[in-house]
Amino acid sequence: MNAKNIWYAMLEQSEFLLPGAPARSSALSERFAAVRAYSVALAAPLSEEDCAAQSMPDASPVKWHLAHTTWFFETFLLERFEPDFAPFHEAFRVLFNSYYNGVGEKHPRPKRGMLTRPSRPQVLAYRQDVDERMLALLASNLSAETADELAALVTLGLQHEQQHQELIVTDVQHLLSLNPLFPAYDETLGALEAAPALRWVDFAPGVVEIGHTGEEFCFDNELPRHRQFVEGYALASRLVTNREYAAFIAAGGYDDPSFWLSEGWEFVRSQNLAEPIYWYRGDGRWQEFSLAGLRDLDPDAPALHVSYFEAAAYANWAGCRLPTEAEWEHAAKTAELDQMFGVAWQWTSSSYAPYPGFITAPGAIGEYNGKFMVNQYVLRGSSLATPAGHSRKTYRNFFPAGARWQFSGIRLAR
Repeated sequence: MNAKNIWYAMLEQSEFLLPGAPARSSALSERFAAVRAYSVALAAPLSEEDCAAQSMPDASPVKWHLAHTTWFFETFLLERFEPDFAPFHEAFRVLFNSYYNGVGEKHPRPKRGMLTRPSRPQVLAYRQDVDERMLALLASNLSAETADELAALVTLGLQHEQQHQELIVTDVQHLLSLNPLFPAYDETLGALEAAPALRWVDFAPGVVEIGHTGEEFCFDNELPRHRQFVEGYALASRLVTNREYAAFIAAGGYDDPSFWLSEGWEFVRSQNLAEPIYWYRGDGRWQEFSLAGLRDLDPDAPALHVSYFEAAAYANWAGCRLPTEAEWEHAAKTAELDQMFGVAWQWTSSSYAPYPGFITAPGAIGEYNGKFMVNQYVLRGSSLATPAGHSRKTYRNFFPAGARWQFSGIRLAR
């Protein structure tokens, strides 16, 4: 079975394809409603202005995220399965298309912040309309084959929406960090727990199996499962802390080109970087802008929001390296390590590339992952902004080497 067929088999065997149509429809409808409501809840603490602004080309306004995830269900499900389909608004097909060339024209990504219309209430009305139609579709009398196909696409759409839920959080933090008032997104968000003592966990050389297996959902880039040989290695039991990263800064880490990749050195020089994106020097001490606002830097918390360039430079300075994604996944499956999930995505030294045997799915859905497999690096784990139930040991996140606004951290290998 090739990778494309394996992925479709995973979709068809997802947790919502339960025995019996009524049970399946009910479970999927409840999941759909819960995920969709959570996106709206994430926007609740924000003002109208917060939801409309775009802080940089790599980020999107919250209002756009709310509309785009709705566009996904309208375009890929309602348009295909709903009898007598009619779009909520003809222009939304272009305004809220992200990168699906197979669907048609797109509004330029760097100009999403110029979309002052539709308003947030209009976007929420769009969401409500599509939600009601989707729930009606899920409750309708469908053939078994159509119901299975619909459930597979709904599951993919919900996973897609959870990705945008994390982007809402990271994009809002970047936006608010540019405000001199340093406003908090949510003042109730607590600090991360202090890191446990560092230990090194050794792994023997050998052939390991990498990639998704089982009947739960996965993205196509996690397939097919395959074998890789890894040399013997050791992995740090926890993430690098703020205290440890501050020592790198104090030792002149940002001023010594010997620690940096050539492109990384040009990156920090051209942007005059001397610390992580949300670190600030105030009254002789480090402060950090978090989702709870500006606060003193916790020295024992994990260092967050570092680029691949910074992570690789720190690892070089520390006499270590970054793990490969095969090493990270093998360790996650076979050992007890701290902070693997729910704290920070962890940079690996692996370029984002297709697994052996990977085949891009047909149609616009096939544009989801495959076409981005160039000039990016793989991150593993999950972050404090990752929605519950959205992480797994085979998940392959990916970003360009200079990305710093994500909840990305460092786990050392040697």
